[in-house]
Amino acid sequence: MTGRELEAGLTALPASKAGTEPGTESGTEPGLTTGRLTLRPMVVADVDAVHGLECSVFPHPWSHGNFIDSLSSGYDAWVLVDADGSSLVAYFLLMYAVDEAHLLDVAVAAGRQGAGIGRRLLDRIAARSRDKGMASIFLEVRPSNGRALQVYRRYGYSEIGRRKGYYPAHEGTREDAIIMRLAL
Repeated sequence: MTGRELEAGLTALPASKAGTEPGTESGTEPGLTTGRLTLRPMVVADVDAVHGLECSVFPHPWSHGNFIDSLSSGYDAWVLVDADGSSLVAYFLLMYAVDEAHLLDVAVAAGRQGAGIGRRLLDRIAARSRDKGMASIFLEVRPSNGRALQVYRRYGYSEIGRRKGYYPAHEGTREDAIIMRLAL
């Protein structure tokens, strides 16, 4: 399953630039911290918590193996944790091909949604994609996920097509995916 819905957002600062204005860094340093949150690369040890968060916010979650395979494939995977590392707040996974980034999965813990973390994660996703020389970002989202659609549209993503029957749905049915694109 690719292109997950966003529920809520982070602009992180490199730890060495804490206290500078958000959004002024390139985002290429391995660990990024702002306030009480740290954005860092996802590692295999994170997968249990990431899968748990996935299962808590999506009715048809990725499997534990999907995350392991994504890390093994070298996808650009990041976790957002409390600064002390005790609690997973959010994560995202990106795949790059030629000049396009594909947002494969993104989620924010239910108790942290509505606080702007999703929007700020989109900032970080766009910055990472620009740093990699990408011209655009693609994603898929369920038509039934109105909240994610609203966040994506407000951010500047545009609908460019549909994938019929892309997502599993209730009682063995399928749901289309809206394909969205953001030009960088």
